[in-house]
Amino acid sequence: MPRRANNNEESQGKIRIQYYRSFIAAPKTHKTIVRSLGLTKLNQVVERPDNDSTRGVVAKVPHLLRIVE
Repeated sequence: MPRRANNNEESQGKIRIQYYRSFIAAPKTHKTIVRSLGLTKLNQVVERPDNDSTRGVVAKVPHLLRIVE
């Protein structure tokens, strides 16, 4: 029997997150947050599911990340 896709992820929208400021002088935890979202280069934009946990992660480092609408 084939696996069904996760309806939770499909029903929610996507948000675009931009990495716009370097984390060179930022604490190690901020660096791991940026890397955990899959961001590796400045001005890179990634799409992630629009849910409370993703928005919470971005809210932890607003000086490094922004949500592009």
